[in-house]
Amino acid sequence: MKVVLRADVEGLGRKGDVCDVAAGFARNYLVPKGLALKSSPGAERQAEAMRRSAALRRAADRADAEEIAVRLAPAVLAIGARAAETGHLYGSVGPADLVAAVESQVGAVVDIKTVVLDAPIREVGSHTVLFQLHADVAVPVTVEVTAEN
Repeated sequence: MKVVLRADVEGLGRKGDVCDVAAGFARNYLVPKGLALKSSPGAERQAEAMRRSAALRRAADRADAEEIAVRLAPAVLAIGARAAETGHLYGSVGPADLVAAVESQVGAVVDIKTVVLDAPIREVGSHTVLFQLHADVAVPVTVEVTAEN
């Protein structure tokens, strides 16, 4: 059975794709949950319009991400935190602190989900943090953590 996807479905396709699926899968899962429509000439025209608008939206999102990446790439974020004499921080510098530093020092608004940080920063010094702004746009940023009293 041919269906037109109304939303992204993992393992099947993206919004606007025309897919061939088992009749039971379409009848019992995709259509009742509003994830797909039975294929028809009108539905396929609607799917084409959905694909075009999604492509335009993805292109605009990528352009916005590239603009922010150009501003972030040369930046060195300076963050002050309380630290012991050994250089170990009493707390840590996490994604929320990094997002706040980007907003205040670079003037760019980024989502907290874009920060790729394996573990919070717990030492004074220079660290490199990756910002995944878009699926195709990632930028490493240097973060200087200094001790403040």
